[in-house]
Amino acid sequence: MTVSGVSLAARRSLAPLVLAVLVLVVAPSSPLALARGLNNADPAAAGGSGGTRRACTYTVKVKTSCSSPRRTADAVSLAFGDAYRNEAHAPRLPNGANGGGALGRCATDTFRVGGPCGYGVCYLYLRRAGRDGWAPEWVQVVQPGPEPATATFYFGDPLPDGVWYGHDRCPKAAPAGSDSQRTATAAAVDDARRANNSSSASPRG
Repeated sequence: MTVSGVSLAARRSLAPLVLAVLVLVVAPSSPLALARGLNNADPAAAGGSGGTRRACTYTVKVKTSCSSPRRTADAVSLAFGDAYRNEAHAPRLPNGANGGGALGRCATDTFRVGGPCGYGVCYLYLRRAGRDGWAPEWVQVVQPGPEPATATFYFGDPLPDGVWYGHDRCPKAAPAGSDSQRTATAAAVDDARRANNSSSASPRG
């Protein structure tokens, strides 16, 4: 009886550990998905398509501010998506340092970014790493389709170094809070989603 009791206690003590391992395995791996913690399901998956997501190529236009350096060696990453976990990610946009010649002062550059097809881009974040202080003016995403949908996100200020910074205009199931500009760590990023239809940029750490 004693041996059985110890075994049962041991199994119970392992249960939280097993659960933690499962959570780590199924957690999303995109740069913002871990921070966003979205709970909405993809309508295509819910509709019986077996969870298969179609791939799309988005056209992304980036207007660099005229207050930005003439050229930049900053590493600029981009991530955007909809309210259903459909996120596209560009680990590094070409610039003058890596042979692309893009992201120069006052320039408007066009990129192609692949990712799952979505249902309207409602958030976009940029991440800058470097010493130059590259500053975007706006970023526009065109979602392909019979009637292409365009979403434009305005910045105008230099990006902070080493953090995700941008807009989240995705709707929430609960009543949305007031528009705001905020600083958020990864642990508090869900609060940034209260900035529904906000015209200001906010960090996403």
